[in-house]
Amino acid sequence: MPLSESPQTPAARLAALRDAMREQGVDAWWLPSSDPHSSEYLPHHWQGRVWLSGFDGSVGTLVVTQQAAGLWVDSRYWVQAEQQLAGSGIELMKLQPGQAQRPMQWLAEQLSPGATLGFDGAVVSTASVRQLEAHLAPKEIRWEGHRDLLDAIWPERPALPEAPVHAHPSAYVDASRRDKLATLRQAMEAQGADTHLVSTLDDIAWLTNLRGSDVAFNPVFLSHLLVEATRATLFVAPGKLDDAVIGELADDGIDVADYAQVAERLGGLPAAACLLLDPARVSLALMQAVPESVSVVEAFQPSTLAKSRKSDRDIEHVRHAMEEDGAALCAFFAWLEDALASDATVTELHVDERITAARAERDGFVSRSFATIAAFNANGALPHYHATPAAHSVIEGDGLLLIDSGGQYLGGTTDITRVVPVGEIDAAQRRDFTQVLKGTIALSRAQFPRGIPSPQLDAIARAPLWSAGIDYGHGTGHGVGYFLNVHEGPQVIAWYAPPTPQSAMQPGMITSIEPGVYRPGQWGVRIENLVVNRSAQPSEFGEFLHFETLTLCPIDTRAIDISLLDDAEIAWLNAYHDEVRQRLMPKVEGEARDWLEQRTQPIAR
Repeated sequence: MPLSESPQTPAARLAALRDAMREQGVDAWWLPSSDPHSSEYLPHHWQGRVWLSGFDGSVGTLVVTQQAAGLWVDSRYWVQAEQQLAGSGIELMKLQPGQAQRPMQWLAEQLSPGATLGFDGAVVSTASVRQLEAHLAPKEIRWEGHRDLLDAIWPERPALPEAPVHAHPSAYVDASRRDKLATLRQAMEAQGADTHLVSTLDDIAWLTNLRGSDVAFNPVFLSHLLVEATRATLFVAPGKLDDAVIGELADDGIDVADYAQVAERLGGLPAAACLLLDPARVSLALMQAVPESVSVVEAFQPSTLAKSRKSDRDIEHVRHAMEEDGAALCAFFAWLEDALASDATVTELHVDERITAARAERDGFVSRSFATIAAFNANGALPHYHATPAAHSVIEGDGLLLIDSGGQYLGGTTDITRVVPVGEIDAAQRRDFTQVLKGTIALSRAQFPRGIPSPQLDAIARAPLWSAGIDYGHGTGHGVGYFLNVHEGPQVIAWYAPPTPQSAMQPGMITSIEPGVYRPGQWGVRIENLVVNRSAQPSEFGEFLHFETLTLCPIDTRAIDISLLDDAEIAWLNAYHDEVRQRLMPKVEGEARDWLEQRTQPIAR
């Protein structure tokens, strides 16, 4: 029965969900962090896992039966989840690398033969449902995915966002919509398809050269795109596009229809159609809308790989965005060091405020690219820590301050982590800082064959830390968009990610390098730069790639144990700082200029 108002605690919400499950004859409920677009960051309307559990980390899978409930999160969120789940009746399930299907295994163990699993098929991908089936079939456990039980218990559920959609300024666009769609149709034809459904928001924004603000920090908008042989249809809520943009789209062969009509349109595809779709990126609900008479080709989504390979012109815009970002960081760090030296009260919240304000003054800045992580001492041991007005630290005394932040610029997306020594730091902190720096340098200097699966590069960054008996529980690198999502694929540098043809390293891909060390209850260190794949000199053994470091900001040499660096590592760091100084000096003045000069001085034994 619908409630007149929402239950006020996670425990009460869990009880309401179980009541709804009983009414619908469902023995278990599956609630991933997802939406109809396979997004990582979700509009509030689809943040049901957050509302139900109280855990507000960006990733987690909640599974509820009548007798038990578990939330699976990886090591980045273990401490946060343990705190936020307290008293909820939901058990923290610690997900280890390579155990992505552990929640499915647990579910199969919990349910009796012949039981029924429920989920909202509009937010679960077709591929995920097939994985569930593989685990549940031996016990003849049924599933049904045609309803969303949250609608019955969440009366104040947020509406879908209504923010307007706008064109990415042409000065920042290298390829037209027509050209991108033509390339996509060539890929479709190679697969024998004449129709293609795209539901992932970053792909749609890239293909249409449009941007929005429906998802916090990511300039995307809720939509689906159906590409046919001569025309395409963009499904988007009425009122989000103005007449001028609609006219431009029409001229480029893209019609506009209501966001809610995509399933109906799929259902009306002609029997002779051959539809290309990616089951990992299309929801079960939309897959079920396709008539059985339509031929379906399942393959990796072509635009995802095309989008990852930035053009030379795109990279030039990214370089400019990095210079603007670096100048903003110089101003911020100059303020921070002055404030700490003058014994002013500085909190983790102030860091976010000041670093965002510094970026807002730079050319082309649009927004943050994710929620700033400013974490002092023990807070730094939580990789995804976020300070709040109710819970944050004052930066005082001695220790390490970790700052992970980024900006969205019209010409690129930035993501950087730096660690600042505050007061006096000890030898153990210097060793951790330097071992992480060695990992960052090792991968930054790497040369590798073009086409190598990106997960295989992970060990290069970890080797210096492994040699010291150190490791970290997250990946070393993620792909980054071009004024798009700060996390995007298909490349990922993480040993536990399955190597696929699509994860092969290609020229133009932008990826992070961010090894770390986390000492629970003490401190954390992470040093992150963004790099782009560039072609190296070919040899008789084939074509090779190397990384160009894009991020421009000094790495704090005050925290280094120089005895742990070899001559090549020192040379790399000095060369990097020389480039940072040369490229940022024309963009800074006053205290920011003085800070840049001081923090880029070469080091020597």
